[in-house]
Amino acid sequence: STPSSSHQADSQQDGGCVIAACQMTSIKDKEQNLSTGRCLIARAAKLNAKVVFLPEAFDFIGESAGDALALAEGIDGPLVNGYKEMAKQHSVWLSLGGMHEKGPADDAERIFNTHLLISSDGEVVQSYRKTHLFECEIPNQVSLHESRWTIPGSKIVPPVESPAGKIGMAICYDLRFPEMSLALAKQGADILTYPSAFTVPTGLAHWEVGLFCSTLMKFFLFLDLAEPFVL
Repeated sequence: STPSSSHQADSQQDGGCVIAACQMTSIKDKEQNLSTGRCLIARAAKLNAKVVFLPEAFDFIGESAGDALALAEGIDGPLVNGYKEMAKQHSVWLSLGGMHEKGPADDAERIFNTHLLISSDGEVVQSYRKTHLFECEIPNQVSLHESRWTIPGSKIVPPVESPAGKIGMAICYDLRFPEMSLALAKQGADILTYPSAFTVPTGLAHWEVGLFCSTLMKFFLFLDLAEPFVL
């Protein structure tokens, strides 16, 4: 992965819990990405962060849909187990913003895009599968149809209580649907997360507008950690 960074932010809770929003540029090499994640989490822990957030595709970004299928793992696989150990080692909660989760046997040609929340005990306390899939065709710029290799999730999951407050889980293109933000806010979310790997043309066109629309209905801490995804 290319050089990455960790940014601190205070939560809205009275205890002043420190969180870390980490940026990274994933590549096809899963071990290299894991090493980057390990460094970021260790750095965040030294800054007294209690909750650490990683972006969508923190596990890898392949060069084709075939890479996504070949490199995908289950939630019980070695990748997630490695992050569980990091959570325990550093006594931090981890928001893993969107992994390529291996699909079921009856849909083996597609994967899930899954956001995981891991407690400081190293347990997966919540998982959310991306429901709104990105479909875009801009001549000579972007041709991306996520549904060709991704199975849509079927539900919004309830916010989870963490040291930084209740975390509402979403992924990337979910940002374009403010009703989801409203539903999570009504369930008491203090933090909305939109870990992302947006394309450059579409990100420039609507990223800030989408953030604004999704934050109108409630004041909360909003995390939009991202990594570049150039086509």
